[in-house]
Amino acid sequence: MKVVITGGVGFVGLMLARRLVGLSDLAVGKDGRDRIDEIELLDVAVPAQRPRGLDQRVRLTAGDMADRAAVARLIDRPDIGIFHLAAIPSGGGEQDFDLAMQANLTGQLNLLEAARQTGSCPRLTFASTIAVFGGPDMPAEVGDTTKQTPQTTYGMTKAAGELLVNDYSRRGFIDGRSARLPTVIIRPGKPNKAASSFASGVFREPLNGVACELPVGLDTIMPISGYRTIVDGFVRLYEAPGASLGVDRAINFPALAVSVGEMVESLRRVAADRPLGTISVKRDPVIERIVATWPIKLNFERALKLGLPQDPDLDSIVRAYIADFLAPQQ
Repeated sequence: MKVVITGGVGFVGLMLARRLVGLSDLAVGKDGRDRIDEIELLDVAVPAQRPRGLDQRVRLTAGDMADRAAVARLIDRPDIGIFHLAAIPSGGGEQDFDLAMQANLTGQLNLLEAARQTGSCPRLTFASTIAVFGGPDMPAEVGDTTKQTPQTTYGMTKAAGELLVNDYSRRGFIDGRSARLPTVIIRPGKPNKAASSFASGVFREPLNGVACELPVGLDTIMPISGYRTIVDGFVRLYEAPGASLGVDRAINFPALAVSVGEMVESLRRVAADRPLGTISVKRDPVIERIVATWPIKLNFERALKLGLPQDPDLDSIVRAYIADFLAPQQ
């Protein structure tokens, strides 16, 4: 089978690709498994130098999800599995409405139609977000059936994407599932345009000896999950039988509800032997307004019943990042 990852050169996309490289096959159906013989990563731009950890099965392709012909060329065989991660994130979507609509909605429609044209009802896992929830009537804890009233364009496009996945699955065009993600940490490299970018920066910058200015207060609470757990969750959700998902294919991923202050405490606890950059608070009203619309606690019973993993604690996420991305302390 061929596996396609849109947004495949992004952080989570590459981590997922490396995870798939370590697998020989993926489960499909009750007892069957399909051998992975090709992996294609689509992104708006691809690096000149091949990222580490990818074998000869992996091809990197530059392309725009809004380009229907380019997406159709991507979905070029019936035995195909799709992970749709490409999107304009929350902060970028608030800055450019038209770009968010084109990339997040038009792009997803192009992908769904290309999958439909295979005639093989391929499995498709869509990266959604807890930003589909929001509004003044949002309950303290949100579950898979909580009413969605997103307060960002990004969240709206993801909510619409979940409905598209449900309906294309109902019609038998795809065997879809939507991974409703919390904030994924800790991302290496430079900050991106996601409003939640500070949740990685509060660890990454101090560990690199760089000062970190937080745009929200230390009492801000948000659901988070480590990238290792998210990648394993993507694979397990993809492999889950469609019949086990029911008519609503959107699943809240397991998450830890932690405050920004607890993030700082965890960093200082785990990295007590390392020199750290300073951490201060400089509130950004735009970021605070966006973050305030997100839920602070998730119900993810369905995910646990499907066997999706959960991080044991915040410290384990910090230790994993140090092990994966930082040189050992001398």
